[in-house]
Amino acid sequence: MWDFSISRGLGLMARTWPFVAFRMVVYFGIAVAYVVATGAGAGVGWGVGAFGDAEFQASSAVWGGIFGFGLTAGVLYFLREYILYIVKAGHIAVMVELLEGKSIPDGRSQIDYASGVVKERFAEASVLFGVDQLVKGVLGAITGLVQGIASILPIPGLQQIVGIVRAFLRIAVGLVDEVILAYAIKTRSTNPWESAKTALVLYGQNYQGMLKNAAWLTIITYGLAFLVFLIMLAPAAALVYLIPGAWSAGGFVFALLFAWAVKVALIEPFAIACMMQAYFKTIEGQNPDPAWDQRLTSASRKFGQIKDKAAAWTARRFGTAM
Repeated sequence: MWDFSISRGLGLMARTWPFVAFRMVVYFGIAVAYVVATGAGAGVGWGVGAFGDAEFQASSAVWGGIFGFGLTAGVLYFLREYILYIVKAGHIAVMVELLEGKSIPDGRSQIDYASGVVKERFAEASVLFGVDQLVKGVLGAITGLVQGIASILPIPGLQQIVGIVRAFLRIAVGLVDEVILAYAIKTRSTNPWESAKTALVLYGQNYQGMLKNAAWLTIITYGLAFLVFLIMLAPAAALVYLIPGAWSAGGFVFALLFAWAVKVALIEPFAIACMMQAYFKTIEGQNPDPAWDQRLTSASRKFGQIKDKAAAWTARRFGTAM
């Protein structure tokens, strides 16, 4: 049915509990920041609106809440590189080490150890972020290639099936791109662009199995997140009543926020642990297929950018060595 072990994925989560706790602090902190900033903005708007009638005051509170929410989103946008570098990539690093059968530190030192591994492979947060963004684009091109391959096969109903799977994969890109990053850590690559290129070709030539696993993990991930959302609706609605001029959609938005926090802090790393198992098991002993390298080069401008950056990285290192 799938190519990963749920129990092994849970085991990786348990053994990397310092990172799980770290993720909970970071992502629940983000959710709380949204709530506090929205509440503060609504409070300021409510106060300003006191100079007008009741309708103006209610409108001011809503706009104040929207401003607070948007301000928090803007701050987090600028912190996205740090979160990817320290939180996500660090957790991936220790899970890869455990999958390789290596021992890792426990407690706070596990986070320091992972930071060292990530820095060794990617040098700077900007490099990792750049690789991640280009990888996302290439993964989109791979799903397009799969759709194109299916379109020429004379099988009734195949297009609809592939369309559904493609939608699953679009949602699951956030899991797959992190598995591509994990490949660089697993192979001890000194060129993050070259490892990303190789990992993408290996992914493409095994797209059928990876599509299947991505679809299952997407169902599991979003199914659990939806349950969390339903559970959080009541307490989120209670929070809205504490905000001046509470608006009707507030409970829904806050429930979504906390469901998102649970998803990225607890559910998503479990899914990544499972996806890594499937990917590494599938590509074991394989070499990149030149035909798929050519397909990706033709289909994706971003894949070409990855190849160019890989060559430039090698040339720069060679020049420095000289």
